[in-house]
Amino acid sequence: MMMTTDGGEQSAPPDEKQLAEMGAFIAEMSKAGVLLATGGLDPHGTRITSSGGKVTVTDGPFTEAKEAVVGFALIEVRSKEEAIELSRRFWQIVGDGEGVIQQVFGPEDAPGA
Repeated sequence: MMMTTDGGEQSAPPDEKQLAEMGAFIAEMSKAGVLLATGGLDPHGTRITSSGGKVTVTDGPFTEAKEAVVGFALIEVRSKEEAIELSRRFWQIVGDGEGVIQQVFGPEDAPGA
């Protein structure tokens, strides 16, 4: 999963060129069967905490959070290097920012599967 984070800085909205480039990039990844899902996330969110059998719900924004995941792309690739290359291409389109790539484990990855 490739995630973009919000380091608390306000970024400019994408221009028409960036939108066109991103649309072409998404179409290419979709056609290749690499892109499984993509979307933006509300940076404020809702925090769910469970402790001692009690569940607490707290609405954001969370001032203690330095960054929040604000977008994601779920991709299926053969290697970490391929994921990094797709991320490089994404950042070449959108410009400055920060993100994280994390492997997603499915039921087939569970012990005993």
